[in-house]
Amino acid sequence: MDAGIAGSEVAWGPSGLVPGVAQDASDGRVLMVAYLDSEALAATLATGEVHFHSRSRDRLWRKGETSGNVLQLVDLALDCDGDALLIQVNPAGSTCHRGTRSCFDPPDSPADAAAPKATPAAARQGFDWLETLWATIDDRATADPATSYTARLLAGGVDAAGRKVTEEATEVLMAAKDDAVATLDHRDATRAALTGEVADLLYHTLVLLRERGLRPATVIARLRDRHKG
Repeated sequence: MDAGIAGSEVAWGPSGLVPGVAQDASDGRVLMVAYLDSEALAATLATGEVHFHSRSRDRLWRKGETSGNVLQLVDLALDCDGDALLIQVNPAGSTCHRGTRSCFDPPDSPADAAAPKATPAAARQGFDWLETLWATIDDRATADPATSYTARLLAGGVDAAGRKVTEEATEVLMAAKDDAVATLDHRDATRAALTGEVADLLYHTLVLLRERGLRPATVIARLRDRHKG
């Protein structure tokens, strides 16, 4: 979370407010738009729960203070002009006072509706964060191989990147087999090891895609097509 945003960085409007766009961190759905002043920004950063300035009541407003449907802060970013905030959140229940997930949903939409056959918020896995990892890998393609491991792999061509995918896939299998036979008192350690190896495999697979000039969106599209079938 970028808690380094300070009030002095924000281009406050004539009334001392800026719009804040609350977005579900799990899938990017825009949940609501409201206004913040310096007090609301400070309270949001201090508590980890999103606060706004209520224009109708002219006071600080913690979202969900009466309904319990708070917005837990995940990330906070200023736009290029500094006059709007993107607030990524984990919502606790419906966001809109009508009981819908988003203030932009039709009135009769269920609170957990996102897309057809949407996954309930509590079960979402946060795959959207892989966009950040991909952007970092893409950026490292122009970095100095002497100072960047990613750049060094990319400079090594398909053999270097592909070899690491093969190595990591083997280590994932070994870690999974260790976890399968682990006793209960060792399970935390084997689960941690398996998690780390899968993370390494995902990272190196994305590096291989970048080396081959293939965007992950093409893989997602293929999976989507197979799912339809």
